[in-house]
Amino acid sequence: MNWITNYVRPRINSIFSRREVPENLWTKCDECGQMLFHRELAENLNVCTNCGHHMHISPRKRFEALFDGGVFGKVAVPAPLADPLHFRDQKKYPDRMKAAQKGTGEEEAMLVAEGEIGRTPIVAAAQDFSFMGGSMGMYVGNAIIAAAERAVATHRPLILFSAAGGARMQEGILSLMQMPRTTVAVQMLKEAGLPYIVVLTHPTTGGVTASYAMLGDVQIAEPNALICFAGPRVIEQTIRETLPDGFQRAEYLLDHGMLDRVTPRTKLREELITITRMLMGLPPAVLADLPPPAPTESDAEPAQPVMDPAEKSAEPAPVVPPVKS
Repeated sequence: MNWITNYVRPRINSIFSRREVPENLWTKCDECGQMLFHRELAENLNVCTNCGHHMHISPRKRFEALFDGGVFGKVAVPAPLADPLHFRDQKKYPDRMKAAQKGTGEEEAMLVAEGEIGRTPIVAAAQDFSFMGGSMGMYVGNAIIAAAERAVATHRPLILFSAAGGARMQEGILSLMQMPRTTVAVQMLKEAGLPYIVVLTHPTTGGVTASYAMLGDVQIAEPNALICFAGPRVIEQTIRETLPDGFQRAEYLLDHGMLDRVTPRTKLREELITITRMLMGLPPAVLADLPPPAPTESDAEPAQPVMDPAEKSAEPAPVVPPVKS
């Protein structure tokens, strides 16, 4: 028996032929600690299959699950001044922006898109909490105005998904000015007789709740979402009293009349289709006839949608047919 041939060589071959296993195949639930396989988690829209905890989901992934077949076109948003106050703390504001853009792959904290849900044309806007805490700056204000103008121009309802930690301190008073600006944008929809539906996700706090996030014709929230102006810790320190369990969570607000519905993310698309068609005076959609949902990462290769600019004229702009996101 040759020791080198029978033992050493196979051992060396096994070491060098060992395949590297990706580190992001499993995700630990923050609520129950369950380890979740990445494909199962993605198919369940980042909702824990064990306890139902709603994890963070990016606006692009949310839109892929919302629109028919995952097909949507991006609405262009005017770019504001890059650094109006020349703000600097531990980092320069432009450096923070570049880091957030690199980490999320998005231009800013809000994505505006248009497409169909249940064959019903809509305009949708979603905030990304992973982009500087989803903070409301001038770009977010421009995005909501662009979404409202596009909805009015094409006579479509607007659905907004909020997720923010408040105003963006790096833009100072300019970020606070987005509260009245977005309120005027919402009023444009109401004067045009178009539905404005808000879906509040975790967390929605600060000046966002004092403006566009609480002005919807229908207010929906995801389960256990934190929805408030000042957080519970600040309130407890101010009034020096212990707050009730679940204070400022979605279910608490529903019980006290501040919300219309609390709907799990996996059932949100069907509910939005029903509400949108009802408010637009359309007949109920037959769910069996609706287009299939977008394929998961395991079923198809990801692709980017075709982006079409938003037009501000009264007539709808020609839209380039988008491809699957």
